[in-house]
Amino acid sequence: MKKLALAAALTVAATAAFAGGMEAPVMEPEVVEAATSSSAGGIVVPLLLLLVIAAAAASN
Repeated sequence: MKKLALAAALTVAATAAFAGGMEAPVMEPEVVEAATSSSAGGIVVPLLLLLVIAAAAASN
């Protein structure tokens, strides 16, 4: 029984080792993302937050 289990384990290992074949590796094309810049930078969200807080304070 131990020999059967060992043979099965070796068969699985050998099958996995040869599964890929000998093909040349395929290189994926590089994706270059365009950097978008604006004059506002990262100030838009904090300004909107201040507007919401000011509107909530004014409504009281």
